[in-house]
Amino acid sequence: MDREKITLTGVPETLLATLHARACDSRSSHSLLHDRTALDTVRRIDYDFRRTGMNSVNAAGVALRARCLDDWTAAFLARHPRATVLHLACGLDTRAHRLARFPETRWIDVDLPEVVALRNRLLPVPDGDYRVLATSVTADGWLEELPADRPVVAVFEGLSMYLRPADGERLIRRITSHFPGGQLLFDCFNGLGVRMQRLIPVLRRTGATVYWGIDDPRALERLHPGLTCLDVIRGCDLPEVRHVPPLARFEARLTGLVPGVRDVFRMVRFEFPGGGG
Repeated sequence: MDREKITLTGVPETLLATLHARACDSRSSHSLLHDRTALDTVRRIDYDFRRTGMNSVNAAGVALRARCLDDWTAAFLARHPRATVLHLACGLDTRAHRLARFPETRWIDVDLPEVVALRNRLLPVPDGDYRVLATSVTADGWLEELPADRPVVAVFEGLSMYLRPADGERLIRRITSHFPGGQLLFDCFNGLGVRMQRLIPVLRRTGATVYWGIDDPRALERLHPGLTCLDVIRGCDLPEVRHVPPLARFEARLTGLVPGVRDVFRMVRFEFPGGGG
């Protein structure tokens, strides 16, 4: 079997770390995602995955965060089967394959052109009303051209921290102004996480840089009338943590004891008017 040679660098290269993590999770007896597509994709790639610095503990953390976003997305779609899923910085994520979607759900994956080209070569096209857009999420115009006839659940995993604060806030304003209600689901660093970034192996090894640390997620409610923060969950407090390997559980408990550090990484869910209650 010919394998795909990877030439990504910087931030796009980090998608290989999360792909590798989901593949590692799929091989684990404690698997949260059972993402066989990720495992099959890793086998088709010519890349030294040791560069990611991913180990069983890190992979469990990635799987926990992905599972949280999967569950939130599924809960929204259960209430709004005709919604639009706007999956930003999709990378080689297989969320559209993992989730059982309704036939009437509209799914839109978005990422940079070089990432989309790689995605098209490596991943099968999901069933149903699906499309992928090749653009930077901070570029002008693309979002405003999307149909705004349905509520949206906008999912962005591993994106917010790579944005400049002004770009991140502008993106939230654009989404909440364009669609007739919905939810925003994403993960974020706090300021300490940004300052500690060189301690994170995948950032150190790829040369990627994070910029946006959100110390108080609820402060983002000012970005749109009626925008409401529904959930802020520390990475160490995610409910599925009880199912990960023992060493990952120990690290989560240890992290939860250290003020500041326990808030380095959080999952947040926002709602804006007209969306699911």
